[in-house]
Amino acid sequence: MVVPRDFGFKMPPEWTRHSRTLMAWPLEEAAWPGPFEEVLLSFAHIAKKIAEFEPVTVIAKPEFAGEAADFCGPTVEVVEMGHNDSWMRDMGPTFVMNKKGEIAGINWIFNAWGGKYPCEEDNLTAAGILDRFHVPRFDAPIVLEGGSIHVDGEGTLITTEECLLNKNRNPHLSRKEIEGVVKQYLNVEKIIWLKRGLYGDDTDGHVDNVACFARPGAVMVQTCSDPKDPNYEISRENIEILKSAVDAKGRALDIIQIEQPSPVYYEKMRLTLSYINFYFVNGGIILPVFGGDNLEADRQAEMVMKKTFPHRRIAKVSGLTIARGGGNVHCLTQQMPQGLPARL
Repeated sequence: MVVPRDFGFKMPPEWTRHSRTLMAWPLEEAAWPGPFEEVLLSFAHIAKKIAEFEPVTVIAKPEFAGEAADFCGPTVEVVEMGHNDSWMRDMGPTFVMNKKGEIAGINWIFNAWGGKYPCEEDNLTAAGILDRFHVPRFDAPIVLEGGSIHVDGEGTLITTEECLLNKNRNPHLSRKEIEGVVKQYLNVEKIIWLKRGLYGDDTDGHVDNVACFARPGAVMVQTCSDPKDPNYEISRENIEILKSAVDAKGRALDIIQIEQPSPVYYEKMRLTLSYINFYFVNGGIILPVFGGDNLEADRQAEMVMKKTFPHRRIAKVSGLTIARGGGNVHCLTQQMPQGLPARL
């Protein structure tokens, strides 16, 4: 089996300079809680905000490409491609890079978070994107979503047991076997296993809602100060794991805490809200905020971001409408690192 590590490829951290951001136009058939036009407007606003920092390519089913272009405007590229849903982070390719700055892509198996939704076309999306941009492809033998992993670029990966070890993904594989594949394909040396993701997260606990690397040796983690909230014990447990962990370089981690927004409900459903679901762009941060009763929480989150990333512009976007679908800005996006396609 040929794997990226054999060719010197590794997954770069998200703050590596991007050549573009990839997204996928929302489809009403994906059962977005309505009104659906609000979803389209919110998505388009996020795409246009990202386009202020770097090129954006939105894939859209051929019959909706015109609609996508009208909503997103001239600063966003729209290309025709089939898909089932809009969570590019999970269905899209994971890019890897070698020391020469050449890029390749990993095509994971995608089963819609354990078979929850139709995904036949989504499972073809990564390969379709890599073919379009003439990027060589490594086909991975396991189910994995991009939202379930974060890397520091120096050999360390963070994930959750709730997701990556969930029996609805790779029931035939042990933890050791899953670790082995991840290390081979992403070229990491150390995996830090958190226990759980946010309460009620439809993805079975994606790490990109609870913790991410801010820089090598530093992890940003969402906390909860309300003992009555189910996220209280989840966040305490994860922080204790991080406090006792060391990264691949043997460093203790600098833990940057950011308080969660207060619960918000839509049609009696608690939305999965996270400031950690932000997205690095060239020179900036796209930060979801939630307004209403969370104006002060939003302000505090922005302050933490400004302190953590003093040389980046913090661009806020409303995350409430997109959260109806179970994700947010990071879930909607996938970065393509700047570099030429490798010749394998």
